[in-house]
Amino acid sequence: MEKIIEENKQGQSLVLEQKEGNQRKLFIESYGCQMNFSDSEIVASILSENGFNTTQNLEDADLVLVNTCSIRDKAEQTVRKRLEKYNAVKKINPNMKVGVLGCMAERLKSKFLEEEKIVDLVVGPDAYKDLPNLVAEVDEGRNAVNVILSKEETYGDISPVRLNSNGVTAFVSITRGCDNMCTFCVVPFTRGRERSRDPQSIMEEINDLWSKGYKEVTLLGQNVDSYLWYGGGLKKDFEKASDIQKATAVNFANLLEMCATAQPKMRFRFSTSNPQDMTLDVIEAMAKHNNICNYIHLPIQSGSNRILKEMNRQHTREEYFELIDNIKRLIPDCAISQDMISGFPTETEEDHQDTLSLMEYVKYDFGFMFAYSERPGTLAERKMEDDVPAETKKRRLEEIIVLQQKHALYRTEQHLGKVEEVLIEKESKRSDAHWSGRNSQNTVVVFPKENYKVGDFVNVKITECTSATLIGEAVGYSENN
Repeated sequence: MEKIIEENKQGQSLVLEQKEGNQRKLFIESYGCQMNFSDSEIVASILSENGFNTTQNLEDADLVLVNTCSIRDKAEQTVRKRLEKYNAVKKINPNMKVGVLGCMAERLKSKFLEEEKIVDLVVGPDAYKDLPNLVAEVDEGRNAVNVILSKEETYGDISPVRLNSNGVTAFVSITRGCDNMCTFCVVPFTRGRERSRDPQSIMEEINDLWSKGYKEVTLLGQNVDSYLWYGGGLKKDFEKASDIQKATAVNFANLLEMCATAQPKMRFRFSTSNPQDMTLDVIEAMAKHNNICNYIHLPIQSGSNRILKEMNRQHTREEYFELIDNIKRLIPDCAISQDMISGFPTETEEDHQDTLSLMEYVKYDFGFMFAYSERPGTLAERKMEDDVPAETKKRRLEEIIVLQQKHALYRTEQHLGKVEEVLIEKESKRSDAHWSGRNSQNTVVVFPKENYKVGDFVNVKITECTSATLIGEAVGYSENN
């Protein structure tokens, strides 16, 4: 639940430039968080070098891959339905092979392959480089599986193919895995221990994106604030590093500084942050550089100290408030968003009121809110009874959503009358006469097109707002353009 699930992107099939000489067709669909969509780009890149071009026509595919998510039950049910659809097509095209990638693959390998026999290929998040070998196994008529979690794999040496990209914004993975054993979360079991990518390879990818015309990069990881490069290895082993390794280590604040300095005209964002790992030097780096956006996704999950402890979150409500206060002191106009779970096991009405009072204190700009659902393989599923009635979860969730909508409108109203820099990303969904982009705070801004184009940085005067969108008029290019 740490990662943002963008509903409008679920089930997107990816397509990229056709490479001459490639004879086989790949159909790849992604579900879940942005990490999964980023991983699909890596997979497409690997298979492009091994004879596969992408197709958006399922019936034409030689290989069908679905990149999966184990975070929510809904995603899992959707993927199962898709696998049924693929197998129906397989009856018409018996040479077609079907594979499952990602988090669900790791968890359900034996079920998919042996019990239900609905896939030919199961590939965990650390095994994508092994795909050509696994595909060869399947071609020979054998089922193939590799879900071994790696302590080293960061895919730092693979340049992802940018799929379905607007050519303006891109995601760059900086860490994989997670060491935080939150009891509701399956990520440590599906993506393994936390390891960071070589900063040199990150900078090379960012410089390459700039040369191709990209204007904004989001640094991506299950927990970006705990980024730590000391020559390779797991974060938990840093204490065993040599003195020289410790002296030359690069932490997340250092990496942000490197990015902002190397490409001063490019905007930088990052996701996701974990409250206990977010240090003051990260906030100071943001305050120092105009091209690091004033937006932090800072999941809290509950406002109750008792529930935070049950969730094994490594911070208290009071420590979270201190962090919020530091952010607002150093970056007064910083937007903050949340993840919130209603109805975690043993949650009482008092715990729920603590969540609402925490929201009143912070007044988040955005939120990603869910009723608790048990995820197989998590500590909560193994050790806690899901004892909050469904109707109670639903009512509490509705109260959280109503309060969030009130705060979101309060936050967007603060932008009225201001002139703000917006990066144009695409045409507005509602009107082909308007552009849509985001300001530094990650709020969507819509304004008349005039002579501006996608990829321009434009100063926009904000004249109206809803709880989710700012509306305004361009007053000229920004100095960043």
